[in-house]
Amino acid sequence: MKENEVEILLAEDTPSDAELTIRALKKSKMANHITHVEDGLQAVNFLLGEGEYEGRNTDNKPKVILLDLKMPKLNGIEVLRKIKSDERTKRIPVVVLTSSKEDPDINTCYDLGASSYIVKPVAFEDFIKVVTNIGMYWLLVNNSSQ
Repeated sequence: MKENEVEILLAEDTPSDAELTIRALKKSKMANHITHVEDGLQAVNFLLGEGEYEGRNTDNKPKVILLDLKMPKLNGIEVLRKIKSDERTKRIPVVVLTSSKEDPDINTCYDLGASSYIVKPVAFEDFIKVVTNIGMYWLLVNNSSQ
């Protein structure tokens, strides 16, 4: 694995949720190559090598994006729409990891090409299990080509 390889892009604006997610991935030894961004615009800029990420090697794509819906600057649905409409990023699996149980959000995300939609569990141990399972599947089990 290359030194600067990104396996997971975590787009999460809530510090406690980001910390829990990173802790769960570290606990299962899957957080070596994680990039955390705090808003939707940062996520898009990271993926496309724009803004503060200008010059980043965009051939280095994450294996999976963990995407919250309720974020500043660009919300998760806007990020998903941009990711899935761009040839360079449309094949990257996107797991929506959010607190929203709203049917319109779920349907919209799947219509836009989300790979999975997971409602964040409230209980700490359940949250850890869910994030660990996401990491195990998308990094170890799933076969992807980009």
